[in-house]
Amino acid sequence: MIEETKAAIGKVLKVIPQTVMGQDRINYIIDQFKNFTQEDRLLFLKVFNRILTNMIEREASDIELGGYGNDNFVWMRIFGKKERVKDLPQFNLDEAAVLIINILSENQRRYLIVTRSIDFSYTFFYERKNLPVRFRATVYFDLDSIALNMRAIAAVIRPIETMEFHPNVLKIMSHMHVKFGLTLVTGITGSGKSSTLDAIIDFHNKLDTSHIVIIASPLEFVHKSNKAIVRHREVGRDVLTFKDGVIQSLRQDPDIIVIGEMRDPDTIMAALEVTDTGHKVFSTLHTSSAVESIDRIIAEVHPNEQDRVRNRLADVLTCVVSQKLVPTINGRVVLAKEVLLVNSSVKAAIKNNNTSEIYMMINQGGQFGMQTMEQDLKRLFLQKKISLEAAMSFANNKTRMQQLLTAM
Repeated sequence: MIEETKAAIGKVLKVIPQTVMGQDRINYIIDQFKNFTQEDRLLFLKVFNRILTNMIEREASDIELGGYGNDNFVWMRIFGKKERVKDLPQFNLDEAAVLIINILSENQRRYLIVTRSIDFSYTFFYERKNLPVRFRATVYFDLDSIALNMRAIAAVIRPIETMEFHPNVLKIMSHMHVKFGLTLVTGITGSGKSSTLDAIIDFHNKLDTSHIVIIASPLEFVHKSNKAIVRHREVGRDVLTFKDGVIQSLRQDPDIIVIGEMRDPDTIMAALEVTDTGHKVFSTLHTSSAVESIDRIIAEVHPNEQDRVRNRLADVLTCVVSQKLVPTINGRVVLAKEVLLVNSSVKAAIKNNNTSEIYMMINQGGQFGMQTMEQDLKRLFLQKKISLEAAMSFANNKTRMQQLLTAM
């Protein structure tokens, strides 16, 4: 099948002049795509899905295909380590570009040429398990060549009860107990933010007779309505922007609004406003601590707006979970998290621009369900799940981590 695929690609691409290079070559390949037969495209799809099947069976979280940096190999991240997969076929830049372009629609190809990057979701049927598998995908340019990253989306949601949140934290997150407020799930890329959000959605979907609107780019796990009715709106497909999705949701009678990411000032302001109207809102940020999350939101807006945003954030913020996936001693990963619950002292610190005081409030708030990242890393170390080196490496505050470990 591989040799047949390479031959079909070579037959069409041999007409591309050798003098056509770089981005012009990608444009040329897209223009030539109409010359591939439907049988060719089905063959390319089978090869592509066979690679994804291999990814699933290796329990890899991510796959990389195409682009100068791949050096013709398929790369995968398996239990945190990104490496070449040497027992899979190699694809040169043109071959990889064809396999990638083949999974894009005509509109997506045009969008890629203009914006140089596109995010989307992809689904294929995994025959061995007899179920559809979804992926979050990004196609982008790497030194004038097309590259693809795909991240596997778990077919089964991890129950929120297994994430070891304090009962008080679960109560504050629950729409059944607290009808409004903003909860943030933060962390760097690949820290499991989406999985935590999906667990929160699933928790409500099983128990709460509510209306949940999810606005994401791209949509990952698709929830089937249970006790709750769940709407999925993908940015770029069902709605133009995050801001538009948030504003439009107000006319859709929602109880819970899930915003995939607060990535720009417009989305941040829309999220604060919709929370202020009495809705339960969940969203994510690319930050590594609770204090950094608060500072990031305020810093994203114009200086003239910062005092107003600071006060509004203090009024609507209820909880911040900052998380990391830490390598375990047995070669897998485990969730470590910092948890901030916003009480009157935290509100005052935000309003008075004294966010540096919040870390100590988290440190001393264990009886309420709060914990610093360092406290949770110490817990995992004492449970012999992670090594001393991992605890130190993943700590936000190395000095505090050293103090906690020394005091043992």
